[in-house]
Amino acid sequence: MNTTKFNQACWADEQERFRKVIGAVAPDQLDWRPDATSRSTRALIGHMIGHVQDVVELAVDGVINHRNEVPFGTLEEALQLFDSAYDEMKTELASLDEEGWLRHADFKLGDFLIMTAPVEQLAWLMLFDSIHHRGQLTTHLRPTGRHVPSLYGPSADEESAEH
Repeated sequence: MNTTKFNQACWADEQERFRKVIGAVAPDQLDWRPDATSRSTRALIGHMIGHVQDVVELAVDGVINHRNEVPFGTLEEALQLFDSAYDEMKTELASLDEEGWLRHADFKLGDFLIMTAPVEQLAWLMLFDSIHHRGQLTTHLRPTGRHVPSLYGPSADEESAEH
């Protein structure tokens, strides 16, 4: 398996993990944050949705105009936005040929150029950063009365429920 196929497989493999964590959020606690300087639960979810939409744009247009936070109303709407973007992203990544993966693309935040790199490198960057933000989101669950779902094995919440 080459690295582009591996990237696509990793994105596909992580989809349900992202969905489980977003779905575990307390719908009435979207504006909760652990500290005034931290992102709220809503902001983290909107940021992760933005990352997926960024990768769609990367695959289609060869650029990321970074979406720092995608707005949504309810948790259900967030899950719908996430699912739609994720499915589109998988389709668009699969449509790239070798040249498409190797072409250089710009990663921008407004008028600021963050970096220029091959599409594949930016796709990996966005995957790793999305996983990082998912980890941040898991830290919002217990303080808001929710359980942390298993991701790569049982969580302490799931183990205690079994014993």
